[in-house]
Amino acid sequence: MARGNAESDHAWLVMMKAMRALTRYAAAGIEETGLGLSDFGVLEVLLHKGPLPVNTIGAIVDLTPGSISIAVDRLVAKGLVSRAESAEDRRLRIVALTPRGKDLIVSAFRKHSGQMKRVLSKLSPEELRGLEAALKKIGKRAAALMQQRVKEVQPSTTLDKSGGLNGSSRH
Repeated sequence: MARGNAESDHAWLVMMKAMRALTRYAAAGIEETGLGLSDFGVLEVLLHKGPLPVNTIGAIVDLTPGSISIAVDRLVAKGLVSRAESAEDRRLRIVALTPRGKDLIVSAFRKHSGQMKRVLSKLSPEELRGLEAALKKIGKRAAALMQQRVKEVQPSTTLDKSGGLNGSSRH
């Protein structure tokens, strides 16, 4: 195996192990607030970005359309968010924090933030900036490669004269 591959593989393994440990630690703290990870994620997005359409929240927190609908239903039932029809586009449902939801996520996020500060306290400010820059670079590269993969894998389709599909996706 080439040295570059071994270094990349080792860096990936170290990053995955660190992420697993960090996720376990964060999840344990989040669960102490009475929230699950997906509910915390939805509430955190609304706290920092304001009211958003359901589908936008799902994309941000990496939940499928069905999963984000269930999560929002659960949060509405608990009185933590409201869901209303968009004034601009009646097909969209806008989700917003209720006062009760805001109180809960402000407290939960404050606790979470303190936990992350403790985890990262071993790094100097310069190391933190370097880590952030490296992770952004890795994330952007992975996203670009994923987009490229999706484009390469998508079957090419065209419409025939009758409006039917031609091409490799025809069933």
